[in-house]
Amino acid sequence: MTETVAYISPLTTTVAGSEPLREVARVRFPARGDIDAAPLYVDPARVPEPDADGEIVMVSTASNDDIPHPDDYLSDRSLRVSPGGRVSLGSYFNAFPASYWRWWTDVTSVVLRVLTTGDGNVIVFRSNARGQIQRVDSRRLKGTEENVFELPLTPFSDGGWYWFDLAGGDSGLVLEEASWLVPAGETPVGTVNLGMTTFNRPDYAVANVRAIAAAPELRGVVHEMLVVDQGTQLVTDEPDFAAAEAEMEGRLRIIRQGNMGGSGGYARGMYETLQGSASGTKADYFMTLDDDIKIEPESILRAVTFADYCRTPTIVGSHMFDLHNRTMMNAFAEIVDPWSFRWGPPEGLGQIDLASRGLRSRRILHRRWDADYNGWWMCLIPRVVLEEVGLSLPVFIKWDDSEYSLRARTHGFPTVSLPGSAVWHVSWADKDDAVDWQAYFHERNRTIVALLYSGFLKGGRMLRESAMIATKHTISMQYYASRLVLDGLTDVLAGPEGLHGQIVSAAARARGLKAEYIEAQTTRDIGSLPPVRTKKPQRRREAKPPSTPALIPWTVSTLVRQVVLPPRPLSKEYPEAAIANADSKWYWLPRFDSAVVTNADGTGASVHRRDPALVRQLTLESVRLHSELGRRWESLAAAYREALPRITSPEAWAATFAANSADE
Repeated sequence: MTETVAYISPLTTTVAGSEPLREVARVRFPARGDIDAAPLYVDPARVPEPDADGEIVMVSTASNDDIPHPDDYLSDRSLRVSPGGRVSLGSYFNAFPASYWRWWTDVTSVVLRVLTTGDGNVIVFRSNARGQIQRVDSRRLKGTEENVFELPLTPFSDGGWYWFDLAGGDSGLVLEEASWLVPAGETPVGTVNLGMTTFNRPDYAVANVRAIAAAPELRGVVHEMLVVDQGTQLVTDEPDFAAAEAEMEGRLRIIRQGNMGGSGGYARGMYETLQGSASGTKADYFMTLDDDIKIEPESILRAVTFADYCRTPTIVGSHMFDLHNRTMMNAFAEIVDPWSFRWGPPEGLGQIDLASRGLRSRRILHRRWDADYNGWWMCLIPRVVLEEVGLSLPVFIKWDDSEYSLRARTHGFPTVSLPGSAVWHVSWADKDDAVDWQAYFHERNRTIVALLYSGFLKGGRMLRESAMIATKHTISMQYYASRLVLDGLTDVLAGPEGLHGQIVSAAARARGLKAEYIEAQTTRDIGSLPPVRTKKPQRRREAKPPSTPALIPWTVSTLVRQVVLPPRPLSKEYPEAAIANADSKWYWLPRFDSAVVTNADGTGASVHRRDPALVRQLTLESVRLHSELGRRWESLAAAYREALPRITSPEAWAATFAANSADE
């Protein structure tokens, strides 16, 4: 049966028919030159088979006829299905995350609208929280047809998706367009300020501005795009800037200020959102956007629309895919363990390659996962949350995004990582920021956030975790990183009032210390490094950590050796081993008195040398600082909690912006 249902787009107020519907997600396809991302849009897998646990899943055994050719992507909304071929839209970007709409909104049904030309079939499927797949409905297609399926959301509390497959008949089939719609009701269409913080990446920033400008679907949603330029290579000097500015038609604002990191850049966007535009109007939402990203404009629309329908004001985060490995997802949801105060995805929800196995064959992705926070590579925050909760914590970088969501939750505002909304971001997989200047911020900011939100006596396991991190760096000849960890603790103990003053100086100070430590000096000229020589025979062993029962005696014996025994004389001139970055772990490096270690991205290497005097100094200082932190935990926690509303207020940030204006 063919049926036409009136609907309104998110960008119009014209209602045709008796029951207006609003598009909340449009079926999309990659550009022809972007086919490496195609598995995020179309899943050719269609054969149900049991997995190891006996559950029925869809496995990738498609024939060549079922894999769309690049020329089959007729537009960003249209796809050709070959005669006898079959493709599934049960994919990351095109399936409908029914459980998230069921749980976080009052919407009780969703409408699937499919417009096709040609001969074939459309089949609608659903899944449950266990990833089990059920056929819902199907229609025979012939000629030009619009088919509408009204689908209930009632059974999706714990998980599940809707999607549809297309099968080509004798003459083939063309999907002209398809979309997911919900009752428009009285829900207004919200507007958003896009806040992009950039530091010396003007080409990335301008490219993303132009991508926003080129998306007509965003013209009624994007209130302003605020580019906070904190660098010396200015966005306004980029050759394409004039074109980008013209294309944005008055909705682009460039704000220059001193480099205050992501924390200061996003806080400025939040501040300007609260102040409103020059015309006096204010956006309903503020969205953080990193500069080194590739934007899918549809994702912005989906995040705004979902937020419009949420029962309570909700932070809506988007997922991150690897810019250079387009189908690799960083994390499906992220949490903070309140006992250890470690962040990251639950087991099985990190580093998911949707090219090797698509959405339908990953049962774990069919459960609804609740997040504690979402990274600020792309994250929407309602203005009413900014008004009640305040702006970013002034910490330059690291933990500002997670702290904000934890703070918002104490005010009753949840965070949702919304499937189907994502950005491509330069991956940090080839970086090891735990041993560079950012080690300071990892330690200081994590400790501050634990003081604010841990809730456990003495921070639960946090103190032990911190001491272990410092010790691991020290025994691994990573003295620069160890120094930064201890400097971070020192500044935590100084209290919250200095955070605004440190927002520029702390990063410069951390970078400045690098010159004092040999292992922090990386050279790309590998041939200039001294050759490996040793008189001590080494047994071949696998680089693996000691067992749990052996951990304490191993640590004690390692520290004794590091503190008491002098380095072997030859090791002072020649490294004893060449160690790959993957093996440069705390349980492997302490075996050597010196070593050449490659860096994370493979561009160079540095020499690590054991220094017993420095080990003694850093170890004693670590014991002293961690003991003091333990003694003062409760009083420090009270001080940081009392200061939090004050140091995150628009007034405090306004003073910091004024004190750190851009150098002309």
